[in-house]
Amino acid sequence: MMNQFKFIAILFTSLTFSCTKSEGIGGRSSIKGKVIIDNINIIDGTIENTYDAQDVDVFIIYGNDNNNYNDDQSTSYDGSFEFNYLNKGYYEVFVYSDCQNCPKGQDSVIIQSITINESNTVNELDTIRIANYI
Repeated sequence: MMNQFKFIAILFTSLTFSCTKSEGIGGRSSIKGKVIIDNINIIDGTIENTYDAQDVDVFIIYGNDNNNYNDDQSTSYDGSFEFNYLNKGYYEVFVYSDCQNCPKGQDSVIIQSITINESNTVNELDTIRIANYI
């Protein structure tokens, strides 16, 4: 009888801890946002015009122990994007932007962090603005 009790206790404990989900896919929440492009005059730094960023790559990192992106997608015709089926946890969403003062033509990185605290939620980021120097 005691051995059965130990077996059930061990089984329950292992099932309880193995069901804990970390950041990433497999959940019922989503992160969505929008990317717009500012055409910036390279001479005086003024914004000439702004428009929806079509077909721009958006990247997501699951958790804060990771420097490599875990997933990506392109923006739609209206600059919108959405990462679906996410678990609760911490995420970083980023895009690349033109950079006037970066060495050797490198791009700058625009990052937004967000924590999903509840299951089955839609979490909206602030609008992400990227530069295009003209």
